[in-house]
Amino acid sequence: MTKYSMRKLAGGALALFLVAGFMLVDSNAQKRRRKRRASAPRITNPAIYQPSANDNANTTGDTSNTSENANTQSTKPSEDPEEMKRTIRSLSTQVDRLSDKLGQMQEEQRSLVDLERLSRGEQRSAQLHAEMRDVQAKEAELQARLEDISYALKPENIERATAGVGSTHPEEVREQRRKQLESEKQRVQGQLDHLAASRASLEQAIAASESEVDRLRKKLDAADQAAIENAKRKAQAEASSQTSQPYSSPKPTPGP
Repeated sequence: MTKYSMRKLAGGALALFLVAGFMLVDSNAQKRRRKRRASAPRITNPAIYQPSANDNANTTGDTSNTSENANTQSTKPSEDPEEMKRTIRSLSTQVDRLSDKLGQMQEEQRSLVDLERLSRGEQRSAQLHAEMRDVQAKEAELQARLEDISYALKPENIERATAGVGSTHPEEVREQRRKQLESEKQRVQGQLDHLAASRASLEQAIAASESEVDRLRKKLDAADQAAIENAKRKAQAEASSQTSQPYSSPKPTPGP
């Protein structure tokens, strides 16, 4: 009997505990719902903008102005074909003039180079001629000396030259004089041979230099003549183009 009552009391206490816990959980849940409802933002619809009568009038005016501008642009007359042709001819003429100017500058540059080469060739030719004159003068001097030596080598002249020398062996003195003159003659003849070779080289160099100078002069003369002929042809072409070009009367300017 005692055990049964104890079990009954324990069951009742457990039931009371469960009921109290359930009520506590339910009250907490209700508090949370209230807090969530209080903190949730309220959504409101924004006010709809309605344009005024002035705005509608301005919008209509802008639209009409835009359409008028488009119509005005669309009604503009197209470009004149004759004007386009004249523009093309003018541009073509400018291109031709620039090409001619460039070609003229190139020709002038080549002419300047040829002039520089001609000047150097003339200077070289003058220098070679001066060297040739020096060689010829030395040759003339040595040739005169060689003739004097040949004259002195004659036996009577050797004997006359050694007659005033006192010696017991006059033939030895004459032989010594002859050998001295022969040695000098060989030396002078060697110098003459060297000068002759130099003169031959100078003659070849002078001929080549004068040929180059003559070629450059002819080239420059031909370039000058070609430039003159080209200028004449250009003048004639411009005159003929101006003569053949039809006269176009100016278009009247429309009034306002």
